[in-house]
Amino acid sequence: MAPIDPHSFTDSTHPLTTHVSLTLYFRFPSSTIHATALLALQTPHTGPLSLDTRALTIHKILDPATLTPLSFTLSPSEHPFKGRLLTVYLNNNSSVLILYSTSPSSSALQWLSPPQTSKKIHPFVYTQCHPIHTRSVFPCQDTPAARVCYSAKLNLPRELSAVMSARHCDRHDPVGTDLDGVLTNEESGFDLKSLWCEEGRIVEEFVMEQPIPPYLFAFAVGELGFREVGPRTRVYSEAVDGVLDAAAREFAGTEEMIRQAESLFGEYEWERFDLLVLPPSFPYGGMENPRIVFLTPTVIKGDASGAQMVAHELAHSWTGNLITNKNNEHFWLNEGFTTYAERRIVEVVQGEDIAALTIGNGWRGLNEEVERFKDNMEYTKLKNNQEGVDPDDMYSRVPYEKGFQFLWRIEHQIGRPAFDEFLKKYIATFKFKSIDTGIFLDFLKANVHGIEKDIDLQLWTEGTGIPPDAHEPVSNLYMKITSLSNDFKLGRIPREDEVASWKGQEWELYLKNLPRAVEPSQVMT
Repeated sequence: MAPIDPHSFTDSTHPLTTHVSLTLYFRFPSSTIHATALLALQTPHTGPLSLDTRALTIHKILDPATLTPLSFTLSPSEHPFKGRLLTVYLNNNSSVLILYSTSPSSSALQWLSPPQTSKKIHPFVYTQCHPIHTRSVFPCQDTPAARVCYSAKLNLPRELSAVMSARHCDRHDPVGTDLDGVLTNEESGFDLKSLWCEEGRIVEEFVMEQPIPPYLFAFAVGELGFREVGPRTRVYSEAVDGVLDAAAREFAGTEEMIRQAESLFGEYEWERFDLLVLPPSFPYGGMENPRIVFLTPTVIKGDASGAQMVAHELAHSWTGNLITNKNNEHFWLNEGFTTYAERRIVEVVQGEDIAALTIGNGWRGLNEEVERFKDNMEYTKLKNNQEGVDPDDMYSRVPYEKGFQFLWRIEHQIGRPAFDEFLKKYIATFKFKSIDTGIFLDFLKANVHGIEKDIDLQLWTEGTGIPPDAHEPVSNLYMKITSLSNDFKLGRIPREDEVASWKGQEWELYLKNLPRAVEPSQVMT
């Protein structure tokens, strides 16, 4: 085996998947999905094909052209974070059809019973596939190096609806022809055709025609409502008027952000930029799924400051989704670029002072992370070694903030106009591709002549800690807030008139700069 990713069984000598066709039957009482996955390969292949799986039951694997069985093996034990290796044995096959079921323990699927939802009437399910959890939804080459297009048919209870990181094509009653060319009753390990056409079901169809890394596969199913907030944007959530109305107000400025981002980074390639506010169990602030960003409800603050999170996920539409890190060892290429792009959007839309606050909060966070990892400084490198490491276990702000600082350093060196020109060329050159740090550095040196003499590129990308030429921001508002934080240490609480105009970013910066230990008498009024 010649692996291309320390977190995947994908073999570099095997052809990569280019397209996946899915049929998904949602069974809420058992928290499972009965499904088929048709994987199309780059080229016909003879010999073993390695696929990633986790917590899946594989019923059968067929040659889709003849519906004859293909031999396969599943590793007897589960790797601590890679899951189980599925090996399919091919004979000049260019596609494989896999019949399988998910399990309630799928790491990507969050099933909510009715009492866990806002209206407490219908169930809900959503995915969180980043960084390596798509393999628990369908067998795949679960590495960002294997970009795929996909289509999907979701069979749901009729009272529910679905959204996906894909274009919605149709909603219709289930019919047997939905499964044409996929399987017959006799060939499945379960009677999917009979289940498919049960009373009270509906089918939603989606297609993603642009190649995406597998971790951007996403869906949510529940009793959903929406509000229109712009020509390219709907806000979805559970069908609760209060949540929908508050979300619509919070994100009313989204179209302006998209237009400003396009002026900075080039055309928005994904057609739609919808937002889904998920139930409180969603474990992240946001997830940048193409066409529909997933958001925590805690970003709805009532003062439009949640737009900063939206700016970050929007920026991913260019850096992360359009150009993707080849594997998680180069995660900074996703998040460092996106943090830089987010702050450029914030600067245009909300002003230089607010952008400086976000940089200041990030600077504080970076210093805290370097201190946290003082016993494992490998984690403070931009390009790091993750062999044998679960990417969920080493998640931190380092790739975001050190990556931002690196790009900010380049901008300061060559000037913003030159860096903007470089950034647009970078995006146009590598869009819909997955790259590594070496490819980026080669492109940088080829397009910014002599940059390696002015900036120690190796120190920035492979060195530990914070390089000496990184720096915190300078702005009047930033200095005022940090000064007030220092005054607190001397016993002075800010006056009411000094904080009357503060929103989330200002309070975050102030609180982050307070001492970790505070006496009750210091905060009592």
